[in-house]
Amino acid sequence: MVAVTGAASGVGRLLVQRLAGAEGSAVPREVIAIDDEFADLRGVTWRIADVCDPGLVSRLGGVDVLVHTADDRSPDTRPARRRAHNIRAAQTVLTAAAAAGVPRVFLITSTMVYGAAPDNPVPLPENTPRVSGSGDGLMGDFAEIEALAERARRAHPGLTVTVVRPAPLVGPGLDTLLSRHFSAPRLLTVKGREQHWQFCHVEDLAGALAFCALRGVDGPEGVIAVGGEGSLTQGEVEEIAGMKHFEVPANLAFGTIRRLHQAKITPAAEGELKFLVHPCVVDCSVLREAGWKPAYDNGAALSGLLESRGGPALVGRSIGRKEVAVTAAGAAGATAAAIGAAVTIRHLRKRKGG
Repeated sequence: MVAVTGAASGVGRLLVQRLAGAEGSAVPREVIAIDDEFADLRGVTWRIADVCDPGLVSRLGGVDVLVHTADDRSPDTRPARRRAHNIRAAQTVLTAAAAAGVPRVFLITSTMVYGAAPDNPVPLPENTPRVSGSGDGLMGDFAEIEALAERARRAHPGLTVTVVRPAPLVGPGLDTLLSRHFSAPRLLTVKGREQHWQFCHVEDLAGALAFCALRGVDGPEGVIAVGGEGSLTQGEVEEIAGMKHFEVPANLAFGTIRRLHQAKITPAAEGELKFLVHPCVVDCSVLREAGWKPAYDNGAALSGLLESRGGPALVGRSIGRKEVAVTAAGAAGATAAAIGAAVTIRHLRKRKGG
């Protein structure tokens, strides 16, 4: 019996649909959909529960595998609120699973835990130690969730906890810093550094989760990475996207984003900007050796991102058309204007003063 939290929407919904439609020898005897509301899905058993409520334990009877997808990754949620939800939900899921005798739990974080750095090898080995994450960005959320997983393994020897790390997620309806990056007039690059891109389509994440849950796939250290094979260079990305880039010194880019984030002008934290300008490509060897392959390569995943991207954005903040025009016109000017938002702020201040 496989249970999925967050089953009413997003990755959870896609996963439940795959599990309910599974064929062949690896078919779950029952699919349990857990959420705080029903959804129009057939072939599953619904158990209504709040993943942050300890009462979740009463909804896990008979479950063999629990996949937790009910997290918050929205760039618009206040960081403190998002962190509180994500940590509380992971804690509750792990504690409830141990108490209910669930043998195995899957948590989802991100390849962000490997860190993005200009000297990262491309690709990184999947067993590369994660960096010590901090700050109020999503990377900090994921680092804390993985720390919870490590503690749960020690505290509950009968509970197998597997962490699944997808590359940056793309797909219909996803609003992320990555999708907003590709909604900007131009792509930001850092002077003297070569970016390499790896993506994970949400359909592939759902497929990988179903594959692992039904076949008992686990990494040697309880870690599985998911993403497109190989990577795309910055030039290849620009060609597919039909976009150009603008280049700035690293200290300017990171200094400006730090000030904008501190002023609550943009949701993008300094640490998250690194993943847009420095490589973090992972060799997803565990799944490959187990016989699973993604349906989307990096080019196809990027094309899907481009098709579903939202309105204009700058430095992770959705903006209006006037701001885009102002920024695009000034992007070639003063260096402080190079990451866009700085130009917009200056322009608006001048208009107020005049």
